[in-house]
Amino acid sequence: MRKIRDVLRLHHERGLGQRDIAAGCAIARSTVAEYLRRAQQIGLEWPLPEGVDDLELGRRLFPATTASPDPRTQPDFQYLRNELSSHKNVNLTLAQLWQEYREQHPDGYQYSRFCDLYRRWLGKRDYSMRQDHRAGEKLFVDYCGGLPLVDLATGELIKTQLFVGVWGASNFTYAEASLSQELPAWIGAHTRAFEYFGCVPHLLVPDNLKSGVQKACLYEPQINATYAEMTDHYGCAVLPARPRRPRDKAKAEAGVLIVQRWILAVLRHRIFSSLAELNAAIRGLLERLNTRPLRKLQQSRRELFEAMDRPAALPLPDRPYEYAEWSKATVNIDYHVEVAEHYYSVPCRLLHERLDIRLTAGAVEIFQGGQRVAAHERCPLRYKHTTLPEHMPVEHRKYAEWTPSRIIQWATQTGPATASLVERVMAAKAHPEQGYRACLGILRLGERFGKDRVEAASRRGLHYNTCSFRSIKSILIAGLDRQAPPQEQMQTALPFHDNIRGGQYYH
Repeated sequence: MRKIRDVLRLHHERGLGQRDIAAGCAIARSTVAEYLRRAQQIGLEWPLPEGVDDLELGRRLFPATTASPDPRTQPDFQYLRNELSSHKNVNLTLAQLWQEYREQHPDGYQYSRFCDLYRRWLGKRDYSMRQDHRAGEKLFVDYCGGLPLVDLATGELIKTQLFVGVWGASNFTYAEASLSQELPAWIGAHTRAFEYFGCVPHLLVPDNLKSGVQKACLYEPQINATYAEMTDHYGCAVLPARPRRPRDKAKAEAGVLIVQRWILAVLRHRIFSSLAELNAAIRGLLERLNTRPLRKLQQSRRELFEAMDRPAALPLPDRPYEYAEWSKATVNIDYHVEVAEHYYSVPCRLLHERLDIRLTAGAVEIFQGGQRVAAHERCPLRYKHTTLPEHMPVEHRKYAEWTPSRIIQWATQTGPATASLVERVMAAKAHPEQGYRACLGILRLGERFGKDRVEAASRRGLHYNTCSFRSIKSILIAGLDRQAPPQEQMQTALPFHDNIRGGQYYH
């Protein structure tokens, strides 16, 4: 419009020809002729009437032509978008939606025009909101592929992952390499990042990787238990990016590009054989990145961080977070739970309950409904048991207190022969524990027959070398303990024994 005004002014006020006007306004002579023709056609003089602004001038010189209405039925673009968004699991395409559209409207648009109209409609709605980040509020975290390590012995390349954290307000950046994106590496990277920053953000904005978000959801994402415990320790919270919404973590995406450009690209020709060596090189270039002045602001990321984010961030706790893994386990019938291929006891009242397990490098903690019900020192022995006496039922505690010497001491209360008998019972077994039940059975016979009779039966059993619970019980039932003990003499026949059938067995 400014050039049109200049054309009209030079023509009416200065009386210049079209060629001179075209040279002065740096436009084609044919364009000058067209402007003057249109102004003359509508009777537009110079100076322009009052109230004719640029919009009005354009409307008068270039009136909109009313196109004839398109007789074809317009597609329902909102319906198309909803269908494509809600049926991704069946791989719905625009081609299928176009076929359905043509079945309803045979005289409708062809496929190419149908797609053009939909994309034009979608482009007018595909807008994004500029995010303004408050100081100290958010730290955006993400992973990307890192530089490989080289096994010097075999020459094998070992892939690495690069953890990147970027503050929302200052763009202050942290990066480190790890061998995976698994939970231990994820938690360790956060704790080392907080130590590097010297403070903690109010909010962490991760992607929906499994180490951080156990179940992604637009409304109520389920945070990994260990990740949630770590954030509780530092006093911050987790706000995961929405699924399939990369603009929610645009800071992290931009931070990844910056780290790739200023760190990975610089180190691309170097050979690293260990993770420590790679991270040392990354840390040196990271300092250069954070202290490099930004062109527009003339301040470095570190200067902005010290001025904006650090004063508003949370302080570090007295001690760093100790990595712990959370899991669930069901209490077995022996009131033990299996954790990392070892069995740990819990109170016997929790039989068959489903409990939460917290596993650290040195301890195992067991919780029910948020209350700790058991704690053990972690044991590296596989498939062994760690049992606390207070977790056992009363009868099991008594059994756990059984020892060969203690059983012999109990038998002495009945008599010396009984003590010798139970000692011989346990000695006959490969393991003394295998004879505990038989010994206790012999001692309990005293409740039925009396200790004196059990002592007499024990003497008879020792004499005939029939040292078993069943033999002593048979002697008591038959009343053989009341008979006088036989004299010592050389035996001409085999002695009586439970395991000897005798001749009558074969007749």
